[in-house]
Amino acid sequence: MRFEGTQDYVATADLTLAVNAAITLQRPLLLKGEPGTGKTMLAEEVARALGLPLLQWHIKSTTKAQQGLYEYDAVSRLRDSQLGEDRVRDIANYIVKGVLWQAFEADTPTVVLIDEIDKADIEFPNDLLRELDRMEFHVYETRQTVRARHRPLVFITSNNEKELPDAFLRRCFFHYIRFPDRDTMQAIVDVHFPGLKKALLAEALEVFFGLREVPGLKKKPSTSELLDWLKLLMAEDIPPEALKARDNKEIVPPLAGALLKNEQDLHLFERLVMMARHNR
Repeated sequence: MRFEGTQDYVATADLTLAVNAAITLQRPLLLKGEPGTGKTMLAEEVARALGLPLLQWHIKSTTKAQQGLYEYDAVSRLRDSQLGEDRVRDIANYIVKGVLWQAFEADTPTVVLIDEIDKADIEFPNDLLRELDRMEFHVYETRQTVRARHRPLVFITSNNEKELPDAFLRRCFFHYIRFPDRDTMQAIVDVHFPGLKKALLAEALEVFFGLREVPGLKKKPSTSELLDWLKLLMAEDIPPEALKARDNKEIVPPLAGALLKNEQDLHLFERLVMMARHNR
């Protein structure tokens, strides 16, 4: 298996190399980067490009590692016992298979996405070490050992909300997705909006990258937010000249709510615009 990119996902050369390195080493690919840089979408596109099933496990603050293997549904078994159901005699009927169990028993290799692992408890990554390393786990309720028929290609994303344990990091191939430069961003936009007028795109990118350089922003606009903004500009038929004042002074761009997502950033930018206009 080798990933060469897709028509719907602009993968830089170093990102493509990282994916193929993880495939060669048969290790999880740990992806970090700003929110909105395509970490989650990468797993989806790799699965599509390689023709493999995709299993997704989206992590929450309450998620436990055990849930990725299996869960024992004791509540359903108790209810069925009260109703006199025959199935209650077999505990296997109440074992709910998790994402990793599904991947391990699949007839073909799969792509597994463990999304935003840093949202979970600090012990979560350590609790998965053995299973991801040995590709097997034991089901104590049924006294069976589940072994992977095929080693899945595992993608793990993190937004750096928590530090991950060193022992876990040693078992991964790491790649940081850098924020796209202007050329890469233009290529990304071309994929999503091939008919976008060049003049509008040029002005929009100027505004977008200018916003990202504003000092003091709590949340810089991301790639996905740029795409949302461009979609709105096209839907409202906003002309390129509306993104900049006739005298070339700074303005608050139309539909700025697609780019700035909190009142502090919006007020900060409005103040900077007023100061810039006053000083000219």
